[in-house]
Amino acid sequence: MEKIVVVGAGYAGVLTAKKLEKKLKKKNDVEITIIDKNSYHTMLTELHEVAAGRVDEESIKMELSDIFANRKVNVILDEVVNVDFDKKVVNAKDHKFEYDYLVIATGSKPNFFGVQGHENAYQLWSYTDAIVLKDQILNCFRTAACTRDAVERKKLLTFSVVGSGFTGVEMAGELAEYKTELCRKFDIPQEEVTINILDICPRVLPNYPDKLVTKVEKRFTKMGITQIMGEAVCEIGEDYLKVGDKKIECNTTVWAAGIQGSDLVDNAQEIKHEGCGRLATNEYLQSVDNDSVYVVGDNVFYVPEGEESSVPQMVEHAEKSAGCAASNIIASINGGELTKYQPKFNGSMVCVGGRWGVASIGSKPDKMKSFSGFPAMFIKHFINFIYFIQVLGLHKWYSYAKHEFFTIRDKRSFVGGHFSNEKNAPTIFLVPLRIFLGFAWLASGIAKLPGILGDWTKVTAFPSKAARYGIEAVNSGGSDAAAAATGAAETASNAAGAADAAAAATGAAGDAAASGAVDAAAAATGDATGQVVDTTMSTFDSAAHWLGQTFEFKAGNASPTFKFFDGIMNWAYETFFWSGDTGFTTLAAVFQSGMVYAEIGVGLMFIFGFLTPIAAILSFVMMVAIYMSGWSYMAIFFYGFAGLACIFAGNAFGLDYYFLPWLDKKLRTWKFTKKWYLYFK
Repeated sequence: MEKIVVVGAGYAGVLTAKKLEKKLKKKNDVEITIIDKNSYHTMLTELHEVAAGRVDEESIKMELSDIFANRKVNVILDEVVNVDFDKKVVNAKDHKFEYDYLVIATGSKPNFFGVQGHENAYQLWSYTDAIVLKDQILNCFRTAACTRDAVERKKLLTFSVVGSGFTGVEMAGELAEYKTELCRKFDIPQEEVTINILDICPRVLPNYPDKLVTKVEKRFTKMGITQIMGEAVCEIGEDYLKVGDKKIECNTTVWAAGIQGSDLVDNAQEIKHEGCGRLATNEYLQSVDNDSVYVVGDNVFYVPEGEESSVPQMVEHAEKSAGCAASNIIASINGGELTKYQPKFNGSMVCVGGRWGVASIGSKPDKMKSFSGFPAMFIKHFINFIYFIQVLGLHKWYSYAKHEFFTIRDKRSFVGGHFSNEKNAPTIFLVPLRIFLGFAWLASGIAKLPGILGDWTKVTAFPSKAARYGIEAVNSGGSDAAAAATGAAETASNAAGAADAAAAATGAAGDAAASGAVDAAAAATGDATGQVVDTTMSTFDSAAHWLGQTFEFKAGNASPTFKFFDGIMNWAYETFFWSGDTGFTTLAAVFQSGMVYAEIGVGLMFIFGFLTPIAAILSFVMMVAIYMSGWSYMAIFFYGFAGLACIFAGNAFGLDYYFLPWLDKKLRTWKFTKKWYLYFK
């Protein structure tokens, strides 16, 4: 039995264990164990959001039992004390674990650089740290609201963030946004609140391009953040900190100035160390002293070929090192060739509050692209979604979107509060629309049902082959539209002028545009007199010409369709639904019958408020399908877009109020749904 032990359930540890399990799950002679002192995986890059009250506490953690549900990974909650590398044993407080392959993924801890009184500072390096800091900020505002002593009130409302790297900048920016909400809540003038960011470096984000740093500094000034740069913090007290020879009175100091290796790495003296408590590895991410020990994430010290410095301690490196280490362990077990770690990093993103940020993106240091504002925030959230799909699938996508967009408070999102339900009307006001839409779909389906049971081609979205190509037109209204179109065609064939023929046959600008600029304008606008003031090509004529080139206009009450769509549907028609020998295919009959029964089913779902999210999606899909058929009516757009508006309307006076909570509980107990993360909470 090959035993693989992963110590640490951070970004690198979790991904390593998942990748190992995915490739080795069919091997019964392999055992994978992951050990961590916490029962959850923490999104360390989002801690500032909880600390400053932007998102709820549960949004930044993922339970290990959920991540590894129904997977061949043993999840052990214990604190590792040390490793006996000679005997290949991991010693924890309550257990001992033998291993054939060990993965060290214990991450880092804050580096205080010997600053006196650092224990008085608040940290931002764990889930617990974020909650403690959040409570401290709230308590400061609560107490200040009742404090009349000016000196004490100033201390309570002064917050200092030490460190101007990613964590420090994000925490300061987040706190500046939170200040606005708290001042309104506790009736405190904003000018009484002071937020400082301090660093020995001469500027914030020292590794970022000058133009982005300048933008961040301007943003800080706009947000009221004081920058104290180029001086070292030498002492931190309970209600003050010293910077050089200056003393700043404040009750809250947040330390975000540096990181170093974890305690376990510090104690692992049998293997070589480099840098600030990192472990030296070879090109395969094995310890240079022990090839059965792999190192990933922040614990790695490795200088890739052609580079001058070690790999950075960032999430992207954690992800890529996890893949490399897992691949090499699998190769060792299966007798394959090891892969060298030669990562190409794509940049980084920094938020300055929830509404604005900067990003430096690119595969080469000399070709990085700079972004700020909306694009930078979009990139950040997009990267997070990519990570979440690897760890907790669609469940975490839903959870992240809910916390970051749909329940966001005080418009603290890069899309503002437009997606948030914070101040939107209650769902109950959508109930009348939901029921009306249900009856509309139901009536449409029932009206077509006799035709389906008889001659289904009379109610089909598939007109006859002749009608499809302009000789005869059949829309969802049936024979009346066909008669109208046929009459129009006869009139057109007897007409003396090309423009009159086009107007009589289709009433559309598409055919009329081809007969000349003057006639095109008359046909497109429905001008009965046909009089034209200016015979030259005008802006209006150009618009008519564009309409004619872009849209396919139908007879009767059929809505115009894009010619691009019409070409696709003609291809589908010939490929799947029409046979030159037998006419309509069986698939055409099945599709049309299915559409009618779907209309009835969706109607009932909306009426009773049952699985309205599914009904809303089906409603929109049917709208698109009917429109692309080329023979829809304009009212079909109401069905689709009103359906989206009612996507959660079943939660008020509908069966979803009872069914969805029950379903959610069941989904989290079924093996299949737990394994593929097909549940919500």
